[in-house]
Amino acid sequence: MDKLLLVDGSNLLFQMFYGMPARIMDSNGKPVHGVMGFVGALLKIIRMVAPTHVAVLFDGECANERSALLDEYKANRPDYSQVEEGDNPFSQLDGIYMALDYLGIKHAETTCCETDDWIAAYALTRGAGQQENKEEIEIVISSFDSDFFQLINDKVSVLRYRGKNSYICTPDFVRNRFGIEPQQYADFKAMVGDVADNIKGAPKVGPKTAASLLRQYGSLDGILANANSISKPSVRASIVDNAERLRVNYRLIKLTDGSVLPFTMHQLRYSLPDGVTTRNVLQEIGLF
Repeated sequence: MDKLLLVDGSNLLFQMFYGMPARIMDSNGKPVHGVMGFVGALLKIIRMVAPTHVAVLFDGECANERSALLDEYKANRPDYSQVEEGDNPFSQLDGIYMALDYLGIKHAETTCCETDDWIAAYALTRGAGQQENKEEIEIVISSFDSDFFQLINDKVSVLRYRGKNSYICTPDFVRNRFGIEPQQYADFKAMVGDVADNIKGAPKVGPKTAASLLRQYGSLDGILANANSISKPSVRASIVDNAERLRVNYRLIKLTDGSVLPFTMHQLRYSLPDGVTTRNVLQEIGLF
């Protein structure tokens, strides 16, 4: 069976930029630790996953429907246009793109959506055999963004890359960690909120309570429809009082297959050349 590796490029960039020593410089004295970390991690991820197809996808500077739904959405994140180059992860994107081009790996920036939407479109169409030759393939999403947990099924998994401590998230991972099914994760997160995206959940509804409600009522819609029957008064009041917020939260978090895909599967077919190293790549693109 074919296997598609989808790399959340912006997520990996931030992980490597802040996880590598900042003193690594190129021949011109410019910091390249983010590029070095990104390339090294990507090569290890590819060798770990052994995909037949690869895409690396990045968030572009574009408006999206989620910001229109909620002004506070991701408003807690730094404005990197005001950050000095040496402290700005995006200052090393050009080097990363050169490395990807040298490796022959397809990559793209979003123009009207978020990377999550592109990855979801691949997972929900290809992972369910809904495109091209209708044949299902295995999909591995490399990212620390927990929103992707909602996409997990028997054909779709999430890789959390931490070098030798990397691990794969499967349906059993979601069940064991949260006490819910993967397809309930957007409902779950709508209730508990998401600090990273500045989404506030319902007060008095923590992870255990949210999971218990989902096991009882099946979905957020089911919970809202039966809110007055919730036994605990404080939880019942919180759900009732915050019903509209929870509906908006769900729309912010829920991933669908509605985005236009940037590449066909044929374009994404890939085989990593033997003997490629991080240093070799950086030398070939002129950074060392």
